[in-house]
Amino acid sequence: MATSLTDTTTLHNGVKMPWFGLGVFKVKEGSEVIESVRAALKHGYRAIDTAAVYQNEEGVGKAIKESGVPREEIFITSKVWNSDQGYESTLQAYETSLKKLGLDYLDLYLIHWPGKNKFKETWKALEKLYKDGRVRAIGVSNFKIHHLEELLKDCEIKPMVNQVEFHPHLTQKDLLAYCQKEGIQLEAWSPLKQGQLVNDPVLTEIGKKYGKSAVQVILRWDLQNKVVTIPKSIKEQRIIDNANIFDFELTAEDMETIDGLNKDERVGSDPDVMMVGFTD
Repeated sequence: MATSLTDTTTLHNGVKMPWFGLGVFKVKEGSEVIESVRAALKHGYRAIDTAAVYQNEEGVGKAIKESGVPREEIFITSKVWNSDQGYESTLQAYETSLKKLGLDYLDLYLIHWPGKNKFKETWKALEKLYKDGRVRAIGVSNFKIHHLEELLKDCEIKPMVNQVEFHPHLTQKDLLAYCQKEGIQLEAWSPLKQGQLVNDPVLTEIGKKYGKSAVQVILRWDLQNKVVTIPKSIKEQRIIDNANIFDFELTAEDMETIDGLNKDERVGSDPDVMMVGFTD
């Protein structure tokens, strides 16, 4: 069980990935993202998650440089966007992301959404980047079980990570069990349901027992489910508070109560219908 911000899970290829990090979805390019990432790194975060479509890779790269934290101590994730799917275009998208970030390599590169029919070709490009030593780990995002089964039929390298929407209203029990069985690390995006769960009465009540907020309860629940989590914030105090979850443990009963909040309700798109940016 993770006991500090620097604790890691070991991916199936032996690479160590922090259990906890900062997401920068919808964080504006420029000073907003630079300050957010710098604050996180200053307070001990060692994982930053961005994506080409977030249009803030340059700011993330600047903040990493300015932080004074050695590059090899930071785990950086980016993602190939839908319109760049395909073999050659993915290789090109990777170069573009690296250039914007000002880095020589990424720690994790993900296919952002499965789409219809190109993800196998895209995956081949990720396998090449991995085999060439350009990226330390490769994975997918927003893949349901059927997408993973399809990919596993003929991939050479199994995805190391599947980053999906995961929170107490969308507990994805079957997907979590499937990924754990296959040795694919599940990672939660939007763990707070884009802020909708921060005042949830059940979570607030559980938090009172530990002197913690509903937010801290959710993030702790992620970790105890063995799910990597990357809450987003642009406020330094919130960034500190989000990470203050390593000094308590939820009981089995608390975990069950939180699981019981599930409604199979998404705040993001359903991966089976998300086709924004895809080109045939």
